[in-house]
Amino acid sequence: MADEPTDLMTLGRRIRHLRTARGLTLDALGETVGAAPSLLSMVENGRREPRLSLLQHLAGALGTSVADLLAPEAPSRRAALEIELERAQRGPLYGTLGLAPVKASTRLPLPVLENLVGLHRELTRRATEAIATPEEARRANTELRLERQARDNYLGEIEALAERMVRDAGYTVGPLTHRTVARMAEQLGFTIYHVTDLPHSTRTVTDLKHGRIYLPPASIPGGHGLRSLALQAIAHRVLGHERPTSYADFLRERVEITYFAACCLLPESAAVEFLEARKRAKDLAVEDFRDAFGVTHEAAAQRMTNLVTHHLGIPLHFLRVGDDGALFRGYANDGLPLPADATGAIEGQLVCRRWAAREAFAYRDRATEQYQYTDTPAGTFWCSTQTGTTAGGQFSITVGAPFAHAKWFRGRETTTRRVSTCPDEACCRRPPAQDAARWEDAAWPSARMHQQVLAALPRGTFPGVDDAEVYRFLARHAPQD
Repeated sequence: MADEPTDLMTLGRRIRHLRTARGLTLDALGETVGAAPSLLSMVENGRREPRLSLLQHLAGALGTSVADLLAPEAPSRRAALEIELERAQRGPLYGTLGLAPVKASTRLPLPVLENLVGLHRELTRRATEAIATPEEARRANTELRLERQARDNYLGEIEALAERMVRDAGYTVGPLTHRTVARMAEQLGFTIYHVTDLPHSTRTVTDLKHGRIYLPPASIPGGHGLRSLALQAIAHRVLGHERPTSYADFLRERVEITYFAACCLLPESAAVEFLEARKRAKDLAVEDFRDAFGVTHEAAAQRMTNLVTHHLGIPLHFLRVGDDGALFRGYANDGLPLPADATGAIEGQLVCRRWAAREAFAYRDRATEQYQYTDTPAGTFWCSTQTGTTAGGQFSITVGAPFAHAKWFRGRETTTRRVSTCPDEACCRRPPAQDAARWEDAAWPSARMHQQVLAALPRGTFPGVDDAEVYRFLARHAPQD
């Protein structure tokens, strides 16, 4: 086994400690060992590794051994603090502060040295905590999902607020127009501007000082339409949001602004009237709901989870699943057993291959919804699934209900039926015995690496936003004060 590398900083402090204990200056020690004082200074500061011959001369001059000089322990508590301070100031975290380093000389009072080291320890602790926050964020996201599930994903206060605002802005029926959204912004003292140079880390930017909401010139791929983006920016103001102080706050605010936007795009009174009529006709369908209000299939599907259980008494589940089978977003108040990790988080978990959310990728006809019954350990569920494509790949959107409630939906007559025994791995995750016997020792795949598994959550008050870029953008577009 190779020798451990020399800790140059500790070595340097041990040499300095012994030199000063003997009352030697760098010049005097240099004359004794035949080395320039400048070289010895770099050695003592951990910036130069001495040759073995110089170490031997130093050990002799200082009345110790080479082994003692190379000992891993600092020679004193003060030396240990000096080493810790030096290391902290040489690290990348300190570099982000833009501050000059403090020289840990003998003239630095011990209490000041202790306080500086304590501050650096706290900075490191907070930075380390931020790196660890993906697990915290997953827990916070799970708590939010369970809260919504307990309320049937219905937030009455936001519903009432959104309904009042769209009506005051002139909404009557059908899709919410861009002009109505602009009037809603005007009622709050804001004007909407479309620009081509939004900071890459943002979807919208609001200038609170000049009353401007900046949007891109076209919808963002993946379903973020311009109306939805504007309404989410408006929502921060009407919901009285403060700057988030934690990732949990940030996630909660995102849930609330998304909910508000959905309430405006598909106002409760008009949407419920539409859904009740379709229920009476036993012809509920996401695609009709989508087309009636001019929104994306995903927005219509999620909005149904807000309203159908609360107003129509039908429990539902909703899934957005990637073509790799990973669950991107999910909700279930109907007993569907969503896959979850040990913390209860569902994001990134693989759904069963037999579920409609994955079976739909095999169909050639992607233009219409696909229907399926699935027998699971928790009962039989009916599902309607629509697939789509973004720059990131294919995905499916599924809305479903327990067998007893399938009678209200279009597609209930489907004869497509699958059996799922997940989470039993024998269902779809464990290869057949004959395949395993043939290929287990012969297969060596190269896995695709997903860099996000190594990344910490984005930092900042608004996680992931480049503040410098945003401020430059605002300065560029702000009117002359």
